[in-house]
Amino acid sequence: MTANSSTGPRTGAGVVLGAATVATGLVAGVFYIFACAVMPALRRSGDRVFVEVMRNINDVIQNPVFFLGFLGALVLTAVSAWQLRHTAAAPWARAGLAAYALAFLVTVAFNVPLNDALATTGTPAALRDRFEDPWVAWNTVRALLSTAATACLTRALLLYGRSHRSPA
Repeated sequence: MTANSSTGPRTGAGVVLGAATVATGLVAGVFYIFACAVMPALRRSGDRVFVEVMRNINDVIQNPVFFLGFLGALVLTAVSAWQLRHTAAAPWARAGLAAYALAFLVTVAFNVPLNDALATTGTPAALRDRFEDPWVAWNTVRALLSTAATACLTRALLLYGRSHRSPA
C-alpha cells in the first residue's frame, strides 16, 4: 500500500472535509435565496404581510434539519481544519473556518436579535421599519461570508484530493 492510497485517518479527513463543504454550501444557499428571492419578494408586500411571513419563516426555520446544517457546518469545518493542519489544504480549511465562523457570528449577533424583535408587539409598519433594512444588510454579509467559506473548503477539498489520489 502506498502513502497516497492509504485509508483510515486520511480517508476520514476527506469525508469530514466533504461533509463540511456540503453543509456550508447548503447554509450559504439558504442565505443566498433570502438575498435573491425571499426578501425582494417580501419587499413588494404590505407591512402586515411582510411581518406575518417573516414571523412564520422565523418559526419554521427553527427545526432539527436546519440546525443540523447550520451548527454542523461550523463543527465539521472546525474538525476538518484540525484534521488537515499538516497538509497543503490547511490554509484553505482555516480560511473556510474563519469565514463561516464570522457568518455564524453575524447570524447570532445581528439576524437572530432582529428576528426576536420582530416577534414583539407593535404596529406592522413600525416593526418592519426597524427590521427590514438591517436584516437584509446583515443577511447579505452572511451570504457573502458563507459563500466564501464554501469556496475555501472546495479549494481545500481539491488540494486534499490531489494529494491523496491513488497512483494510476
